Amino acid sequence: MEISEVDIKMNPMIEIDWNEVWKDQMRRNREASTTRDCAKIWESRESALKFWNMSQDNRHRVDKTIAGTEITPESRVLDIGAGPGTLAIPFAQRVANVTVVEPAEGMLSVLRDKMAEEGVGNIDVVQKRWEEVDVAEDLDPPYDVVIASFSLGMPDIRAAIEKMIEAASSRIYLYHFAGETHWDQNSRDLWPRLHGREYQPGPKSDVLYNVLYQMGIFPHVRTFRLRHTQRFASMEEAMEHFRRQYCISTAKQDAIVREHLAQVLQAENGVFVLPVESIRVKIWWQK
Repeated sequence: MEISEVDIKMNPMIEIDWNEVWKDQMRRNREASTTRDCAKIWESRESALKFWNMSQDNRHRVDKTIAGTEITPESRVLDIGAGPGTLAIPFAQRVANVTVVEPAEGMLSVLRDKMAEEGVGNIDVVQKRWEEVDVAEDLDPPYDVVIASFSLGMPDIRAAIEKMIEAASSRIYLYHFAGETHWDQNSRDLWPRLHGREYQPGPKSDVLYNVLYQMGIFPHVRTFRLRHTQRFASMEEAMEHFRRQYCISTAKQDAIVREHLAQVLQAENGVFVLPVESIRVKIWWQK
């Protein structure tokens, strides 16, 4: 039986299955987002390289994440949703071995190039979605550190966490969003105009924490404000990026997004800059 928000407010004694809340919000987000898929967005090498460059422009976040993870030179790290190696490469320069799980070919293409550039050879690659991974067959557990940094796009988060626990010997670190992101704010306005339906945000850290709580996990939680910038050499480069993000395919949709970008992008030293600020959460615990 589906429980509505009205039911909960009228009867606060109703026990909520927070994993079902997560599943429902993920389903609504994907239905509202038409063809949007967080892995498919990064299939192209061009998009993945843009992601890598943005992470280097905002290297302070990477450095803080690495510094905030308990590792030693002997550590083995599992990086879930590793992207182009934003964390995996600096981890690999400090630990014995890193295994990355990443489904997008564009991301892995950039990762391999950056590994060669940095002279890093201790990264193993598993090209799968986390929900497709078999811990015993695809991985080499246990791992001293399991980390998923802004990559919790799994439809069943409880099952995803149980698999992380299975793979871990020590610490698990999750990074996720708290409250509305800049993407949510912009999409709330643009989605009805682009796709004729209301935008539905994905689940945030409140749902994630409650899933963990119901699993008997009582983690450390640290909330922080993240400021970063996205840079584009031209308006056309920005349009190419946001065409994928906003799932646009028609001239009318193109014009709506172009008008939006003209309002939010800032010209700075010959490039277009999008300053972004959001509240993020680091959640971690000892197995």
